[in-house]
This record gives sequence, structure tokens and C-alpha cells, in this order.
Amino acid sequence: MTVLLIAAILDYIIGDPWGWIHPVQVMGWVITSICKLVWQYCHSSLTQRLAGIGLAILVIFGSAIATGIIVQIAKWVHPIFAIATESIILASCFAGRSLRQAAETVLQPLILGDITAARSALSNFVGRDTDSMDDAEILRAVLETVTENAIDGVMAPLFYAIMGIILSDSLPLAAPLAIAYKAISTLDSMVGYKEPPYTYLGWFSAKLEDFLTYIPCRLSVFTLGLISRKPLEVWRICQRDAPQDPSPNSGWSECIYAAILGVQVGGKNIYRGVIKYKPLLGDAIQPITADVVLRATRLTRYCFFSWLGVTGLLLMGINR
Repeated sequence: MTVLLIAAILDYIIGDPWGWIHPVQVMGWVITSICKLVWQYCHSSLTQRLAGIGLAILVIFGSAIATGIIVQIAKWVHPIFAIATESIILASCFAGRSLRQAAETVLQPLILGDITAARSALSNFVGRDTDSMDDAEILRAVLETVTENAIDGVMAPLFYAIMGIILSDSLPLAAPLAIAYKAISTLDSMVGYKEPPYTYLGWFSAKLEDFLTYIPCRLSVFTLGLISRKPLEVWRICQRDAPQDPSPNSGWSECIYAAILGVQVGGKNIYRGVIKYKPLLGDAIQPITADVVLRATRLTRYCFFSWLGVTGLLLMGINR
């Protein structure tokens, strides 16, 4: 539990230090290199599907095993060094501060009236076209980004780190399990598309990410509902709207925040000149503002520390 608390503090205060090599970068290099080999040697749908399974297994287990070895070596050096090493690795799995900073990077120029700079900043974080967005569209895009990524970037890695602590006996499993989930999330973001050329290569990664995010997503929705102090109302809105989203998780993630904040997300988006419509989630009781976006990041932080508190109490009860 000590490493989890230290990791949470590191993420809250420092986040991802600029210039440091991040585990996700290493995963990205490996995935890109393997994809090049796949395009060179695998040309049928079957071989690409098999390659996709192999890619996922290699990256996920490779990341977890490498993390376990690093932590074990640190343990041989000194127990305190092991705690520091595992804490830093775990902190790299949590994107709480990074999400807040990303939102602020877009919101600051928007508040100052520099919509061109806001559009440019937003383009670094979303796949949709930003060149013609107005203020309302920018704010909606930022809110959708920080709420969708709250699950796979913050709460799901925490969930698997907690599972590692609960399940571990002699082996440190918190960091390896959190890194394994981070590998799944990275695979999904890089190859988990239905469009070519990833249609067959990325199907396994996408399905696996959906499956492993399902429980932490629902637990997050439940927790956020309790934090809102109007759980029945927000859960009702989520049950009404979230299933309309084709994703089994992102619709629930975005909808719970929209329900709590009294705003509506979804609607028209443009990707490379192609218009796509996402289902409307939540009720448009009030417009999306910069303050609403920042409140969403605070909700994620409250949810995160709530899980830490409950885990601490649970472990105290187990150890008695």
C-alpha cells in the first residue's frame, strides 16, 4: 500500500517529468516495429489476426515481466530502492495530472480569447479536426477527452494496481499488473481500429481492452454516482443514454460525468473531413464551460483518492 500512496502523490504533484522516457513510449516503439514486420509478411486477414494476438501477448506479458524483473532487481539492491522504483513505475501508469495539464493547455488560451491557439493545443490531444471548431465545440471536445480518458488513463490502472496489492504475497504485482493494463490501453490506442490497415491486426487488442476495462469502468460510475450525492438520478441518466454508444465503456465514462455536471456531450464530430455523429449523453441543463471541465478533473481526483481510502481500510481489515 505504501508504494501506491507514494505513486499517487508523485502523480498528483509531479506527473510525467518532461524529457523522461515513459513506459508507454517504449511500448509504442515495440508496437511500431512489430507492425512494420506484420505489414511486410502478413497479407491475409487470417495471418494478420494471428499476428494481432501474438502482438498483444508479446507486448502485454513482455511489459509485465520486464517490470517485475526491474522491481525484483531493485529489491535485491535495497528495500527502499525497491519501494522508490515501484512507486515511480506506478506513478507513470496514472495520468491524473497529465489530463489536468492537457485540459489547462487548451482552456488557458481559450479563456484569453485566442481560439487559434486553443484549436492548435487541442489538436495534440484529439483525433478530430479542430481547425473550424468554435468555443463550444472546443470545450465539449476537452470535456469528452478528460472524461473518457479518466477511466483507461487513471481509474483502470489504479484498479489493477490494487488487485496486484491484494493478490500479491511474496511477489510485487501492483506495478506489473498496472503496466500490463497500460500496455493493453496503448495497443488499443495504436492498432485497435476497425478501419484499414488495422482492421484485422487490432481486433484482439480492442476486444481485450474493452473486456479488461469493463469492471473498473462500472466501479468508477458507481463511485462517481456516490460522490455526486445524487446517485439514483445520475445512474438513471447513464442507464438511459450510455448504452447508445457503440463502445461498451467510453459511453458510460462520458455519461456519468455529463449527468453529474448537468451538461450534454456527443453530437457532430469531424475526422479528416468526414462527419461522424456520436450519441447524445446527458441533459443540456447548462452549457459546457471551462469551470465544468475543471470540475470533471476534480471528480476524477475524488474518485481516485476514494479508491485509495477504501483499499487502505480493506487492507487494514485483512491484516488484523
